[in-house]
Amino acid sequence: MTAALARWQPEFTVDRAALRARFEDASRGLTDNAFRTAPGVRRIFISGFDPFGLDAEIRRANPSGSAALQLNGRRVTLADGSPAEIRAVVLPVRYADFDAGTVERAFAPHLTAGPAAADIITTVSQGYPGIFTLEDWAGRARSADPYPDNARALSGGTREHPVTAPGLGPGPEFIRTTLPADAVTAAVQTPYPVLLNSDVTEIPAGGTAPVDRTDGPTPGSRAVAGGGGGYLSNEVAYRSNRLRAELAPNLPGGHLHTPVLTGLPADPQVLTGPEFERNESAITAEVRAVLEHAAVPR
Repeated sequence: MTAALARWQPEFTVDRAALRARFEDASRGLTDNAFRTAPGVRRIFISGFDPFGLDAEIRRANPSGSAALQLNGRRVTLADGSPAEIRAVVLPVRYADFDAGTVERAFAPHLTAGPAAADIITTVSQGYPGIFTLEDWAGRARSADPYPDNARALSGGTREHPVTAPGLGPGPEFIRTTLPADAVTAAVQTPYPVLLNSDVTEIPAGGTAPVDRTDGPTPGSRAVAGGGGGYLSNEVAYRSNRLRAELAPNLPGGHLHTPVLTGLPADPQVLTGPEFERNESAITAEVRAVLEHAAVPR
């Protein structure tokens, strides 16, 4: 669609950049995505991601984006029997969009009073093979080079020399999840285990070299990577929860990593297959189960 917009030759003047921006926002769920107002219905807002690396494998999917699309607008029943509604946005895997504030634009309406206000927020991305992880900590830095984004751009940061993303408001080096991790990990373990991941990478206070830790950051350290690494998975968690801490500090929020979506047929000409689709459905169902336990009022 963006290619078609670029080729379009109307007989009147058009602001192509503004047109593309409007299309991006509408197609991703950044506009007209308010909750249906209904008394007693909990409101859950989540984000997922586009697939990444499609130039290497056109069949590649991202189960976080798939889950966001399938769950958007769904009414669900929480673990305590109360009703809830899910709204979702699908974000691009592009540093430039993050620099321009797309995460803050996506989440701000759901963190302020009004028809779009949420009771809980959760960012979601694809993580590790065979497991779900609730990320305990999100770090402020980018450190993912030499891995590019979908525009083949680099972050500018490495483990030895992390950088702070442009456009970030004031905040701590690390932000901790406020999702009810114990309740979720105790209740949701099938078909994939759900684990709390407290791994971080930091440069300790007074130090110069990165240190990997399994028990969270130490006082005064500089962030290198959160549980989501030093890439956009970590950054979406940091940006959304930095904003949550500023606008709605009592709201639960955090980040969920899904398992890697596997099962593509060996024949590259076959676009999908039963195993791939079963795995995709199973991951989406478990994302829903996590949300149904995480969103119970506490």
